[in-house]
Amino acid sequence: MATAIYARQSVDKKDSLSIEAQIDICKKECNENTQFIIYKDKGFSGKNTDRPQFCQMMQDVRGGLIDKVVVYRLDRLSRSITDFGQMWEELNNYNVAFISVSEKFDTETPVGRAMIYIIMVFAQLERETIAGRVKDNYYERAKYGTWLGGPAPFGFHNGRTNIPGKSVPTLVKDENIKIVEKMFYTYIKEGESLGSIAKILSAESVFCGRRKAWDNVAVSRILHSPLYVQADIDVYTYYRSKGITKFSNEIDEFDGTHAAQVTGKRNVSTRKYSDFKDHVVSLMNFPGIIPSEIWLKCQYKLERNKQLKNSGKGNNSWLTGLLKCAVCGYAVIVKKGYKNNLFLACSGHYNMHICSVKEFLININEIEDAVQKSIEEILSRCHNDSVNEPIYNSKQKMELVKIEEKIERLVNCIAESTEITVSYLNKQIEKLDAERKKIISIMKTKHTQANRQMGNIIFKNLDKQQKHQTAEAFISKILVSKDSLEIIWKV
Repeated sequence: MATAIYARQSVDKKDSLSIEAQIDICKKECNENTQFIIYKDKGFSGKNTDRPQFCQMMQDVRGGLIDKVVVYRLDRLSRSITDFGQMWEELNNYNVAFISVSEKFDTETPVGRAMIYIIMVFAQLERETIAGRVKDNYYERAKYGTWLGGPAPFGFHNGRTNIPGKSVPTLVKDENIKIVEKMFYTYIKEGESLGSIAKILSAESVFCGRRKAWDNVAVSRILHSPLYVQADIDVYTYYRSKGITKFSNEIDEFDGTHAAQVTGKRNVSTRKYSDFKDHVVSLMNFPGIIPSEIWLKCQYKLERNKQLKNSGKGNNSWLTGLLKCAVCGYAVIVKKGYKNNLFLACSGHYNMHICSVKEFLININEIEDAVQKSIEEILSRCHNDSVNEPIYNSKQKMELVKIEEKIERLVNCIAESTEITVSYLNKQIEKLDAERKKIISIMKTKHTQANRQMGNIIFKNLDKQQKHQTAEAFISKILVSKDSLEIIWKV
């Protein structure tokens, strides 16, 4: 591998160092036998990293061609701490050292690494400050009924509207809004369901965004959304009954003129519409479409028909959740038929009506036998597999993060004190490096032991749940064709 020398000069000035001079100084910092790759950006500002030779250098870093980057001065790379922080993280990921001649930054030395950590602390502060401003602006715009961005919901397209002093984003109804109205008025009828509406829309070849066809989830998302309702006092009361106490508008503004939106923090493990704690209801800057009476009837019906937790999921096979149709990509379900005989059914065909596969000639027992043999073969090789890099779990990652936190605390101490000597700094960083290496060494040992333990597993003796967990550890998905299968492995 080679050493990269990067030089940049935005404009020629009497008091600025030329690109050629920068390169000469950088070469003097390296060994005589060093192989160089020179990258030069002339006439480009350092305010961002959108420069051809800089991009080429980073591409070569990713390609494994470079093991060290040398610059005359830090600002030759970037004048942005955030940009430099991102670049350093990528160099670090590829084990590429960095040297800045003027500032004496050399990441191959403890002091150089400490200085980099100082820069990273300020870069992180800048990122968090920016993120905070973006978040505050997001919720501030929500208060005034502004559409918060992203793809427009079904029945709308993105537009602009004028409020005193400026133009702001909004949603404008399109030709699909008639379909939305039909969905609401159909769902409140006796005997109609999410599935029946999805089936009708799919049969009529109605476009459904990125999805291939309509399903229960897509229909439910629209019927739940307050972006379509004419928000009046009844809608206000409905959300109050759900535990929401924060409203951006006064109660008398809920007069049925405008649509509404609900914003707030959302936990990825929480259902979207099950917990409204700390959410805020705001009236939108465009009119509602569906009368509140119809919208509320849909909400009450959706709540009555809320699916119960499927406690029996996976009872028919330990491969449940891994089987996918090779034709349409949707789930293949193991179902019980006549006399409790098990058969395979493509959800893309039976639920969404978009797949041509009506039946499978291969049965679940044949699939389980084939997958079991393949897993047993992998387990038999695990005993001798000790060369792979360890895969860290969350607890192991936390141990390494704690080391980094100790380094950050040390860096903060360095930045705020003038009494710490370089000798003490060296000892502390060397101690932390040694501790980190020790943890990695322990993890590698545990990884080898875990492989040997996996090699001792007798798969056929596992119960159904254990087989399912083991299969999920090794398999990404199983593509099932009419009379064959393909296993897509994670390993």
